[in-house]
Amino acid sequence: QVQLEESGGGLVQAGGSLRLSCAASGRIFFINAMGWYRQAPGKQRELVATITSGTSTNYADSVKGRFTISRDNAKNTVYLQMNSLKPEDTAVYLCNANIRTNIREPSREYWGQGTQVTVSS
Repeated sequence: QVQLEESGGGLVQAGGSLRLSCAASGRIFFINAMGWYRQAPGKQRELVATITSGTSTNYADSVKGRFTISRDNAKNTVYLQMNSLKPEDTAVYLCNANIRTNIREPSREYWGQGTQVTVSS
C-alpha cells in the first residue's frame, strides 16, 4: 500500500555533509509527521529529527545545530541535511511517516528499509 524509500547515505569523512531523502509512495490520503531515526550496531533505535505537517521540527540534542529536517509535501518527501558529521553519527538511518491512506481509517506508522551512513575519523 505505502512504501518509504530512503536514499543519500554513504561514506563521508568527519566534518563532511550528507543529505538523506525519503519519498513516500502508494495509497496516500494525508501524511502527518515525518521523521528520521537511527540505529547503530548494538544500540537501540533513537530519534534524530521529526517534522509535522505544519513544518514544526524537533531534534535530538546530539544533532541540534548540525542537522536540518525539511519536507516537500507536493513530493511526499522528507529530507535530512547532515553537516559537521561525526564518527558517532555512524548508523543506519530510517525514515518514518505517519500516514492516513483513506478518510475512513486512522493513520498508522510506516518505516523505510534504512540507509547506511558511515563517518570515518
